[in-house]
Amino acid sequence: MLIIAIDTSGKSAGVSLAEGDAQSFRAIESSAISGGTFSAQLVPTVAELLRKHGFAAKDLGGFAVVSGPGSFTGLRIGLSAIKGLAEVLQKPIATVSLLEAVASLPNVASSLNLTSSSMSHNNVASVLDASRGEFFLGLYAFAGDGTGKMQHEALCSQAELLDEIQSDTQPAVITCDESVARVLSTLHIPHEVAARPDSALIAQLGLRKLLTGQTTPVESLDANYLRRSDAEVLLLKGSHK
Repeated sequence: MLIIAIDTSGKSAGVSLAEGDAQSFRAIESSAISGGTFSAQLVPTVAELLRKHGFAAKDLGGFAVVSGPGSFTGLRIGLSAIKGLAEVLQKPIATVSLLEAVASLPNVASSLNLTSSSMSHNNVASVLDASRGEFFLGLYAFAGDGTGKMQHEALCSQAELLDEIQSDTQPAVITCDESVARVLSTLHIPHEVAARPDSALIAQLGLRKLLTGQTTPVESLDANYLRRSDAEVLLLKGSHK
């Protein structure tokens, strides 16, 4: 299956053209899009990747997209683009949480020996900086074949984060944010710091979902912000006056 994967959750965006099946995966090429140009460059970047490698839009088998958490504006642009492309081409969409991608980073799998058939499951907590002294937390249970299942995702305070990490499940902790790593070090919580997941990893996770039918209808596609926008908070405050 040939797919396009898009991540617009951060300061810069990534687009990957990839192909694979149940036994194999290949990232054909990835392109970065600088911040502030998402809306203008996203669809042209997709078109250029296809053209460069001799494919047409009709050759695509589906799309993978990061649904959040992350930039409100970036996520809206990415999801809108995927909605339009999927609707026109009548192709399925697989959504990938950024927290899921962080928990699935290859170095985490290696350190936990997730591919070992002797291990029934492993618990991983991915933590990202949500600003304002808060954190995005994702708890995932990984099976012996390396596939992860979400247990919980939430916006939490430092105290809530500590409770989750020090729970009975004792998850391995990973972050891509140095600010989070400093907090974890202060709290004496063992953790790994990794580079932010790229769109090629989003493609790999998305392909797995597309192949197993874990898809989202166009009309149901929405961002997983985990927190309300400032505009929504102000609106709610005004409605309670």
